[in-house]
Amino acid sequence: MPSDVTKTRAALWLRDAESDLALASVKKMRKIRYEHLCFHAQQAAEKAIKAVLLSRGADIPRTHDLAFLVDLLTPTVNLPPSLLLLPVLTKYAVQHRYPGQDLPVDRRDCVKAIELAQEAVVWAGHAVSA
Repeated sequence: MPSDVTKTRAALWLRDAESDLALASVKKMRKIRYEHLCFHAQQAAEKAIKAVLLSRGADIPRTHDLAFLVDLLTPTVNLPPSLLLLPVLTKYAVQHRYPGQDLPVDRRDCVKAIELAQEAVVWAGHAVSA
């Protein structure tokens, strides 16, 4: 059974995942780039996975690589098949943080990223509280 400290740490990571998801979901205005919304979607998914890892007593690595994090989860956690797509969000973690390194991102890409992140955060909320 996870300790109170472990539960608290997992809850903090989940809280931050929810905050990033809220930022990813803000109304798109002219000066807000889709790439930046996708960055927050990736961060939400990453923090959601790390919350679940913490809730299971695992150490969380310092990485943005969602494929690596999903691989850490799958031996012990029943991950919904749709969340096996989470690694596609990894590209938004770094490539869009610095000008001139972007890949083109459009509205459709952004909507997909946010939907996937939302599913991850909701799933993680259930997994952490279980």
